[in-house]
Amino acid sequence: MFKEERTELQFSWKDLGNIREGRPNLGNSTSVTMYRLMQYSLRDVLIRRFGPDLAGEILYESGKSAGKEFCKNLMDTSLEKDAFIAELQHVLKEHGVGIFRVEEALENQNMTITIAEDLDCSGLPMSDETVCDYDEGFLAGVWETYTGKAFHVREVDCWATGDRVCRFQARPVQQG
Repeated sequence: MFKEERTELQFSWKDLGNIREGRPNLGNSTSVTMYRLMQYSLRDVLIRRFGPDLAGEILYESGKSAGKEFCKNLMDTSLEKDAFIAELQHVLKEHGVGIFRVEEALENQNMTITIAEDLDCSGLPMSDETVCDYDEGFLAGVWETYTGKAFHVREVDCWATGDRVCRFQARPVQQG
């Protein structure tokens, strides 16, 4: 299941297991500290082994895979856009991911999205780089699943660069 070679992504929602059965006392929650221990120690190993660019690509791709499964399993993709966005705001907040908002949505489906109190980076020390590669992929996966079109998402502002909100530019990928 997890130790065989593969050429394509195979992750699916069922790989999360039965959390209710497996954690009858602790339930479905953990601390931001524990999440970040996993996230940033994994990032550190990826950077050491593959370099920062490939590490970022791996985090983006895994976030995209997770975003697709999240959307398929926790979101109602039949909703109109405004209702879908409202549901996404609710579900992301309910799961402690952050406070999601669409700042701007254009006719061509380009969007500016913000996440306040972001799970990945809010409270990190200042640096000169954005760090939310996983979030970029996650949002791309959600929008691709909802719209049926591939999306590219790039973080333009981050807590780690001195902003107090993560801001992302999302746009459909031009097919051609």
